Amino acid sequence: MSSIQNPHASIDARAPTAETLPRSLVLLLAIGAGMSVASLYYSQPMLGVLADDLGTTSQVAGWVPTLNQLGYALGILLCAPLGDRYDRRIVILVKCALLALALLAGGLAPGMPMLLASSLAIGIIATVAQDFVPAAATLAPAEHRGRIVGTVMTGLLLGILLSRVGSGLISGLWGWRAVYIAAAIGMALVGLASWRRLPRFQPTTSLSYGALLGSLVQLWKQHPALRRATLAQGILAIGFSAFWSTLAVMLHGGPLHLGSAAAGAFGLAGAAGAIAAPLAGRIADSRGPELVIRLGALLAAVSFAAMALATQLPMHVQLVALVIGTIGFDLGVQAALVSHQTIVYGIDPGARSRLNALLFTGMFLGMSAGAALGSLALGHFGWPGVLCLATLTSLSALVVRLWPRRV
Repeated sequence: MSSIQNPHASIDARAPTAETLPRSLVLLLAIGAGMSVASLYYSQPMLGVLADDLGTTSQVAGWVPTLNQLGYALGILLCAPLGDRYDRRIVILVKCALLALALLAGGLAPGMPMLLASSLAIGIIATVAQDFVPAAATLAPAEHRGRIVGTVMTGLLLGILLSRVGSGLISGLWGWRAVYIAAAIGMALVGLASWRRLPRFQPTTSLSYGALLGSLVQLWKQHPALRRATLAQGILAIGFSAFWSTLAVMLHGGPLHLGSAAAGAFGLAGAAGAIAAPLAGRIADSRGPELVIRLGALLAAVSFAAMALATQLPMHVQLVALVIGTIGFDLGVQAALVSHQTIVYGIDPGARSRLNALLFTGMFLGMSAGAALGSLALGHFGWPGVLCLATLTSLSALVVRLWPRRV
């Protein structure tokens, strides 16, 4: 019986074979990653309903997604490296159970204090998404790692992009509490499926927890490829976040007058780019990740620039450019992310969780900066200012990847 068929068997993480990774397991990893990270974004489209129901202001309710993101950044640094120290299967099962409980607590919260505490906990534990992806990289044969990681990343990215749409629909029909309760049930089912299907993973280090966290600094200093990948993806994330954090405001009050609800539909447009992540992984496998990253950064820059130029054209042209540009830049950013992960996962197989933690910490720092800079750009220079900012950051990421490797 293979190790995948028997969940209590061990695997040699250093020598995966094609037989150890059936499509059903790849699908499970993709769904697990997507549903986990979606927990960070459910609250965004229903903050108004939530604030009214709990009798609070929109400013106080705004702390819910803020604590989600802060918790996630904290959890990446403090929790994601555990996958190298302990059996990753156990880490995933424990986190799935805790995330289901945190989501349930959010749905049953009688007031804002408990909801805010739950939001921080959800953010920290939702980092189980960053355990599913390294699990896929560990199980995947080296020659197919880019494709398989790309498939799992598709699930993660669709979780981000579609969570807002699903949350808006469910909260509109049954209220905001139903969103959290449904998400809790979903995570419980993911945990059950993971218990039945995931193999055991051999820990790759015996470092204590303190030494494990300290090794993050050593890994950062030791591997230029890691620093290069983190810097480039972090810069790309600035433009990505600046766009998405200001889109709803622009659509509601800008010249298009589509209303803020239209932002959810553009999430579907962005999802089209996420679906192409496995293609980026295949190209990275066959032609090398460097080419994919450069093309992705260039595509993002061209897409943002085209949308900026279109702001001077008639409204219907602006709308068409916005839809096409959203698909284009999302494809470029996600292709670069998958390829950066391919590079990072190949640096040190024994430190994949920690390397992944550093890469995503840099990316989320970029997203936080992008949200702040996007708001500033929108306030001072309008929507064209946001698009110019995103164009410049995409070009800057391209320069990082074109710079000589020794720097």
